[in-house]
Amino acid sequence: MNFYSRIKLLGLLLVFIMCSLGNARHVQAALPLQASLDLFGSKSMATTQESVIPDLKVYPGGQTIGVKVKSSGVLVVGHHIIQESKDRKVSPGETAGIRLGDRITHMNGKPLNSLAKVAEAVDEAGKTKKPLDITLCRGEQTISTKLTPAYDQDDKAWRLGLYIRDSAAGVGTLTFYAPDQGVYGALGHVITDMNTQTPIVVGSGEIVQSNVTSIAKSQSGEPGEKRAHFLKDHRILGNIERNTSFGIFGKMSDEPQNGLYSTPIPVGLANEVKEGPAEILTVLEGQQIQRFQAEIVHISQQDKPATKGLVIRVVDPKLLDKTGGIVQGMSGSPIIQNGKLIGAVTHVFVNDPKSGYGCFIEWMLRDAGIMNNKLSLKSSSNLKAS
Repeated sequence: MNFYSRIKLLGLLLVFIMCSLGNARHVQAALPLQASLDLFGSKSMATTQESVIPDLKVYPGGQTIGVKVKSSGVLVVGHHIIQESKDRKVSPGETAGIRLGDRITHMNGKPLNSLAKVAEAVDEAGKTKKPLDITLCRGEQTISTKLTPAYDQDDKAWRLGLYIRDSAAGVGTLTFYAPDQGVYGALGHVITDMNTQTPIVVGSGEIVQSNVTSIAKSQSGEPGEKRAHFLKDHRILGNIERNTSFGIFGKMSDEPQNGLYSTPIPVGLANEVKEGPAEILTVLEGQQIQRFQAEIVHISQQDKPATKGLVIRVVDPKLLDKTGGIVQGMSGSPIIQNGKLIGAVTHVFVNDPKSGYGCFIEWMLRDAGIMNNKLSLKSSSNLKAS
């Protein structure tokens, strides 16, 4: 399920990727950030981990949350041609070897944390006719280059010749809150820029209360979505510190409101998950979380972190009538089986919206810093540990 409900862009927005697999196309069930998912393993689930995590209990989520993300640096999402003179068009950024998906972190040695700082540096370099020293990240590489701004005769301003963005906002679903560690997990999948398919590196961010106003129903070939907005007096629920393949993670000081559980419940590891009945927790209207019946129809064999661990199918008549199945904005919705939190919804099958993928909760707990691969519990101070 993806980050769904139409997202208002903050500054410049990010988006999620639609992907295809074999004959089944699927799309993340989160609301599209406007700025801007094989063959399965054997039926039995095997992991190298034990099935018991002593004392680890969490509050299942289901709340619709607003997500505001500021990237670390600025992301290059396109090249721009500048009319430098009547007979000359240039793109300084392209000339400097800067590519789509690059993340510019410094200009003239100064860290970038806003588009305003970029504008100031470009204007100064243009007026002094001095090239900018650019530091950027490309995958695991750190690259240095020089860029000489060009004067746009149409806009009467100095330009980089690049389209860039530094922030995004959207709506998704809270998966869990771990009270002992004070951390949360949400979405179940990475936030990615639509233009470049580049995961967003978080500089800062926050999750806030959000209200579902309507549902666009899913149909074969066209995933629906939750439509939601941030509350005017929205309460900040927590910060955002990481954006990984399994969602977003950060600190949360208090138990989230409107939960269905008055006390935390156990988590179930992959080797405890069975094909058969389960429940999905999500919001269809306002802030009211509801339980909906689903079936786990396939379990992938995973002995290391990987997405698409489960195939789930919605069977609840009420949910099917209201949404047609899985819609964008449901990504992160908790999956409960036998009284345990076992996973989160992550994607919808575009051609069969009653079905979609889910991820195992243990991989989200690992990325939240709550446990490592040997199931040793961690304190919240380890949230950023890899």
